[in-house]
Amino acid sequence: MATDHAPPAPSPPADEAPLRVLLPQVLPALAVGVGAALLFLGISALGEKFQHVLWNDLPDALDIGGHSSLWTISVLTAAGIAVGLVIWKVPGHAGPDPAAMGLGGTPLAPGIVPGLLLATTLTLASGVSLGPENPTIAANIALAFWLGRKAAPTVPGAFWVSLASAATIGALFGTPVAAALVISEALVGRPGRGSLWDRLFAPLVAAGAGSMTTQLLAEPSFDMDLPPLTDPGWGDLLAALAIASVAALFGLAACYLFPSVHAAFRRLRHPMLMLPVGGLALGLLGALGGPLTLFKGLDEVEELTASIGGWSSGELAKLAVVKLAALLVAASCGFRGGRIFPAVFVGAAFGMLAQALVPEVHPAVAVSSGVLGVLLATTRQGWISLFVAAVIAGSPATLALLCLASLPAWLVVTGRPQLELDEQGNALH
Repeated sequence: MATDHAPPAPSPPADEAPLRVLLPQVLPALAVGVGAALLFLGISALGEKFQHVLWNDLPDALDIGGHSSLWTISVLTAAGIAVGLVIWKVPGHAGPDPAAMGLGGTPLAPGIVPGLLLATTLTLASGVSLGPENPTIAANIALAFWLGRKAAPTVPGAFWVSLASAATIGALFGTPVAAALVISEALVGRPGRGSLWDRLFAPLVAAGAGSMTTQLLAEPSFDMDLPPLTDPGWGDLLAALAIASVAALFGLAACYLFPSVHAAFRRLRHPMLMLPVGGLALGLLGALGGPLTLFKGLDEVEELTASIGGWSSGELAKLAVVKLAALLVAASCGFRGGRIFPAVFVGAAFGMLAQALVPEVHPAVAVSSGVLGVLLATTRQGWISLFVAAVIAGSPATLALLCLASLPAWLVVTGRPQLELDEQGNALH
């Protein structure tokens, strides 16, 4: 999930007044921002409705437990069959291997988008441990690039890619700040004319439009209502440093295993074998870990953190291990989805495990540091990891602690395998 997947918008030529260059970018940026958010919200709403049918209406009609082990295994295996059929039969095959897809990338052909969105909706609804981010960004990039090139053929394609990437990230996180951080990270080492803010202008307009659309039509929130940290001390700093670094090591375990697990599924060769086997494995993991280890994980994090102090260390360890294993299987066998949201659950469970073992650690420090470490390991997105961890903490006082904790955690993960592969199936570093 390297940051170079989101190319920045072309910078204005040095001999043109920035105002004359930037003002015409506002309208297309607004249009892409609103459109990207609507697509994200539509897929999310459709997935939630189908989820309710699968996990509430059908079990009630059959008079069985919605989260019984048998039902969990059956639904996830059926999801593997359904997504396998989409990949096998639908034109475009739901896009390339998701194991090699980061946050963005080369625009897909528009004919791939319907199959990709259908596979993503089935994935979200059925309880697979993946989020909507990667396929939604890919779909929005494909549509914005295709429509933008038709409407304005002289405008560089990278302009539309940057708008779609920023808009979708803004919609996903409910704030343009996340998009600004990702794009700023992408600009490092890239030549370009104009100031940083000139180059960020149009993507930030798109991200702002996307985030406002989400805010108006939904209620996105990463705030888990943790007890606020008001007066951090040296003990809090030490805890943050230790938890983030150990959590990064824990997340790296999945990164090291990823190429081997992916290769094992690839040996099955056909999506109607890879996906059902993967679904069965996910069903067994879900039966072992329970309902909290299903789905993308954001709502489940809120439920998990609502009972701080009520979980034993053994229960939390099981939740963290099962969710990480489910993320690894889901990302390897071909389900369409992103890795950020389930990694947040893994990090939160790991942080709560640390707090259960050492009750003196403040819950906000424990949870946010665990999220920071696991996200750094699995995404290699420094700013996004720091942003999500800080928002989850819900306390400005933790920001300084997390900034410092990110440094040793980054030393742990930098140069190590990522939870993303190249086209040959080798781990990115």
